[in-house]
Amino acid sequence: MIGTLSPCGTVSLLPTLTAALWCAASAGQAPTPAASPGGERGWLNARDCGASGSEFGTTAAATAGSKEIVVAEVGDFRAGQGVMLSECNPRYVKNVVWGPRQIITWEKPLENRAEIRGYDGTQGDWVVLFLDVPKGSKTFRWSEDFARSWKPTVAITGDWQPLRDGLEIRFNPHDWEQGYTVVFAARGQLETVIEKLEGNVVTLRDAPARTVKAAMLRHCDDSGLQAVIDRAIREKKNVHIPVGRYRLSHGLSVKDAAGITIEGANATETILDISEGEGTCITLTAGTEVTLRNLTMTGHSGFKERDQCGAIAMLGAGYFWGFAAKCCNAVSIKDTERVLIENCHGTRMSMECFYSQGRSRVGGKPEPAQYTKAITYLRCSVVDNARNAFNNNDMAENTSVLNCRIVDAGGCTWEGASRFVKFCGNYVRNSGTVAMGNVRSRAAHYEELGTGQHIVTDNVFESGVCYGGCAIRAASCAQQVIVARNLFVNFGSSAVEMLSSTGPTDLPAGITSVTGNIFDMTSLAENPIPRTAVLVSTSDTIVSDNQIYVRGATAADVTGIRVQEPALNVSVHDNLVRNCGQGIVTARCSSRVAEVVDSTTFVSRPGQVPFERRQSHRYRGWNVAWLGSGTPAEVSVVADFDPETCRFKLVEARAMHVGDVFEVFPPYGANWLIHSNTVSGCAKPVVLDSYGSETSILRDNLISRGDAGGVSEAVKVSGRFTLSGNRICGFDEQGSAALAIAADATGHAPRNLYLRNTFERCAVAVKEAREGLWKESVAEGNLFLDCGTAPAASGRPAP
Repeated sequence: MIGTLSPCGTVSLLPTLTAALWCAASAGQAPTPAASPGGERGWLNARDCGASGSEFGTTAAATAGSKEIVVAEVGDFRAGQGVMLSECNPRYVKNVVWGPRQIITWEKPLENRAEIRGYDGTQGDWVVLFLDVPKGSKTFRWSEDFARSWKPTVAITGDWQPLRDGLEIRFNPHDWEQGYTVVFAARGQLETVIEKLEGNVVTLRDAPARTVKAAMLRHCDDSGLQAVIDRAIREKKNVHIPVGRYRLSHGLSVKDAAGITIEGANATETILDISEGEGTCITLTAGTEVTLRNLTMTGHSGFKERDQCGAIAMLGAGYFWGFAAKCCNAVSIKDTERVLIENCHGTRMSMECFYSQGRSRVGGKPEPAQYTKAITYLRCSVVDNARNAFNNNDMAENTSVLNCRIVDAGGCTWEGASRFVKFCGNYVRNSGTVAMGNVRSRAAHYEELGTGQHIVTDNVFESGVCYGGCAIRAASCAQQVIVARNLFVNFGSSAVEMLSSTGPTDLPAGITSVTGNIFDMTSLAENPIPRTAVLVSTSDTIVSDNQIYVRGATAADVTGIRVQEPALNVSVHDNLVRNCGQGIVTARCSSRVAEVVDSTTFVSRPGQVPFERRQSHRYRGWNVAWLGSGTPAEVSVVADFDPETCRFKLVEARAMHVGDVFEVFPPYGANWLIHSNTVSGCAKPVVLDSYGSETSILRDNLISRGDAGGVSEAVKVSGRFTLSGNRICGFDEQGSAALAIAADATGHAPRNLYLRNTFERCAVAVKEAREGLWKESVAEGNLFLDCGTAPAASGRPAP
């Protein structure tokens, strides 16, 4: 048969309109009318350009070197259509190397460092091999299941060495001892076009390279869909994709579109299937405005493959991501100005399902001519995915993830270094962290125009997280973060973390608010794990109006609210905490010395003590407590912290060693105000185990035993705090103390203030770790009612 050229430049058997009607009918649906959504003049039909949308497949006998194959059934195949034929085109599609071990770098072309031979298709239609050369050795091990198992380690000989079934590897001269990981991928699939059909004989554009008696022939709609997209961009029209399963061997590109909508007939039955291909279903590059609507996109690697697609610990390369060896994702965005993705659904993608990476504004410089200013994901879903659901690996502005569903995503639910993000109204279950920040840069311009600003509100998080350790986290440069009005249901993982800790390539997060959330921390797991509802170490933080509870008995493995030094300006108020192992806790932070420069200068390892910003206190005048230096611990004073070199300089010299543990605390008020909270039914209701300061205050809180048993101390104080107006009642079990006082971590007894507190029905009113601590404090107006033992209501007189 002789085909005619369609308006999109592909071969068609019939005139354009007739072909579209026939294709619709052959797919078992009503024909798409010429007047598609938006009107006849505004829309193109993907079927008109050769896209089939057909799931039909059949076996075929192929002979090496012959373009003619014999199929078991002709089905709905037609001349001009793209097809994929399995097992008939053996070739290598990836030859890369990762490493050396000490350098964090992405894969690079292998070039002539190593060679492989012997793949002929019999070993599998898609074979991926990892060859791992450990640092400091001249040996290698290899895996063909993405590092789930390894074949025995053998010596590198420099000659051809057998792997399996005729596959051989040769390592050529190179500095392999530095630690590298080599990846080879081979495919047997042939992507081609039908040129002619005569009975059961199909003539292809390209001849198979291998004889196969029963290869699988299926539709491949790359070229047809790409043709209609290109034409729509040229003619400034939109694209309608009828119901069907559109198989892709490679992704589709939408480049430089002034304004285009690509819309499926409905999201349930309009499917882009890249399970036999590699790449991104739809890549948006530059242009002004793109809308994607009513599509489902499916790949080849789901939640069960998350270990194979994530960061893999190699003995060779120190940095390795499995998804790079066999990648697929739904949508990627690069510098398109405005993007709306509505009612689109991704599943079984090996990498970030919805992804953005492009240019952005830089503080103090003119904005780029082209960059992403707005992305909206509306009513989308990511289910059964190996890695992240949504990921902005850039500073794209105004990304909104709204009313979406994320279930079984093996990486982060959302990972965003971006600016002005809204994550609102979503449902999340058994997926990774909503990770804000992760910028991994200390560039000065981030202190002029910040990034990582997020609003995370009105979401539901159920069951726990599978990756990342908590549901919501701000870290690494994120500032101006609001987490509000979220529900946590049967939550078996930590929930919210606002962290200031950094590495040498991070700026600390800060300026955060966690308010109005309800945390049900009841775990349904057979073996529950320790977890915290709210953990904050960021400065300028509010934690308020939250409910945190466990249903039933007190859960020893749950902490309600934990506040860590060296945060400044923290307000924790009007929270209701029930049935937790620990209610409200304050804690110290520590890091270790990584390098001693001289007797007054050292570099810290990445840890809880943040590498501060240029526009900060820079630890000038701060105290450094050296743990393990004796009791009381030795204390130094910081002269300065250099934000460029990340070096601490002390006022006075001291002997320091790599590995020394140190903690920091300010010489002035830290401004911590913990007030108007209700804590009940907790095994350790309030623990103040931080250095504190003259402006660290616990006031007007209601602390009761509730149904908890075995509570040894209602409030434990091991730092400098003022306790004022608190009501502590019901701790009447034998030996139970309303207030326990101890020295701080340096061994010093701070001069605390205890003013107008009420202690009622407590077996022991005040318990001292060392006799005299209460008397050395300033105590006034405290009331002890029905307490077994009680000190004088006042300690040292107020000055």
